[in-house]
Amino acid sequence: MMAGKRTTGKAGKVTEPSKASRDALPDYRVYVLSKGQRMGCLLFGGLALYGVGYVFFHSLLLSLVLTCGTCLIPKYWSRYLLRRRRENLGLHFKQALYSLSSSLAAGRSVENGFREAIADLRLLYPDGNNDLIVELGIICTRMEYGQPIEEALQDFSRRAELEDISNFADVFTTCKRSGGDLVEIVRRTSAIISEKLEISQEIGVMIAQKRFEAKAMLAAPVLFLVFMDMSSPDYMQPLHSGIGLVISAFALLLFAGCSWLILKIMDIRI
Repeated sequence: MMAGKRTTGKAGKVTEPSKASRDALPDYRVYVLSKGQRMGCLLFGGLALYGVGYVFFHSLLLSLVLTCGTCLIPKYWSRYLLRRRRENLGLHFKQALYSLSSSLAAGRSVENGFREAIADLRLLYPDGNNDLIVELGIICTRMEYGQPIEEALQDFSRRAELEDISNFADVFTTCKRSGGDLVEIVRRTSAIISEKLEISQEIGVMIAQKRFEAKAMLAAPVLFLVFMDMSSPDYMQPLHSGIGLVISAFALLLFAGCSWLILKIMDIRI
């Protein structure tokens, strides 16, 4: 992905990409689902909600009413995908800093260091399906237009809105303009980000079992009702008519509230 095509004026002067081209660059603060992803969310989410409703009520009408909540699923799914995308962007940024630090230590220029980082990331991710490879390509393209690398980094940090990237862009800009030691700054920044990610991974390993237990707890009530319906349908029949529907509705609301609370507790971020 490129930052935009170069245009040549009457005097043959190369101009920078238009504002429309800059606005079309990826924004890592939002995630827009594709048509296929949205349809998949609505389909599988609707089937899941219908199944849960039928298990609780054994009523086609009430189950269909419950599927109205399907319209909220794409919103939460896009949040989940956005979080994964931002986490991967931070991880790949750390790997790119390692490559940039090695290139600067070997005596390469900053511009060549960014180009070398693209090559190193492509060795790690041969399919090229990597947001940071795209961003580094945009930065290199902007340098070819004659735009200062500090401006390209600042624009990337604005669109990414990640603390590590923003801090690096600010320090890099200050160092580049004041003549600081870029090699030492990149090395220390990569070390700090690496330590932060290692702590995050250790916490993830520590709570992995608890997350599995939480998922099992969420599935247990539904599976228990399915088991009871299959083994003792006469025993469960009073819950599917009359006042039993009110009790089932209250149980479903309580189950939904507990599920939200469990997911909220397990949502630990660094």
